[in-house]
Amino acid sequence: MGEPLRDYAVKSDFAYDVVRGRILTTAYPPGTTFNQAALAAELGISTTPLREALRRLAAENLVTLGAHRDAQVTRLTSEEARDLLEIRLALDPLAAGLAASRRTHEDIAAIRARSAVEALPAAPTIAQLISHRRFHQAIYRASHNDLLIETLDTLWDKADRYRMAALTVHRTAAETAQKDAEHHELMSCVISGDADGAAEVMRRHIQSSLGVRAARLLADQQPT
Repeated sequence: MGEPLRDYAVKSDFAYDVVRGRILTTAYPPGTTFNQAALAAELGISTTPLREALRRLAAENLVTLGAHRDAQVTRLTSEEARDLLEIRLALDPLAAGLAASRRTHEDIAAIRARSAVEALPAAPTIAQLISHRRFHQAIYRASHNDLLIETLDTLWDKADRYRMAALTVHRTAAETAQKDAEHHELMSCVISGDADGAAEVMRRHIQSSLGVRAARLLADQQPT
């Protein structure tokens, strides 16, 4: 379940992390409905901090709050998957190019420290999701554009659920090797200051991403 309650100064933060983690790892799949009172009792907290946590998750479009003290995990849609891809294809290459132009010695150290990232397996753990995210965050932060960093960080929250949906279809060894190679190539371009190369690698990275696969899977599932 993650960190124990005693490690949190604010109970709503604890509830937020637990429920969000369950949503992102699909322990709570899209469409899951749960009773707030029952969940609060399970977590060992009152309903007040849980409702605060759920309101934060609702603002991120991860849950929908019902009128009868229930909450539902937001369903995935092909339209949102497409929207995420369109935005990321525009913003991720921009961030990578800026990172190559603006990276500092501290940025390079942070990117190197996260370079052990690997392509996500079929059932990634929270730790693997965090490792994947931290590598990309290190690239984003090297852009030194606060608004861009904030926007991409928000998009990542939504995109993780689509990555998980895409992983229900097995990736080949060649596909995972390709993603690992792209991570290494992206890091090399940023560190060497190759802005055009970094932007192009990031563009290819998004074009062959789990988000693309998720969009296709969801579109195929729609009734004709």
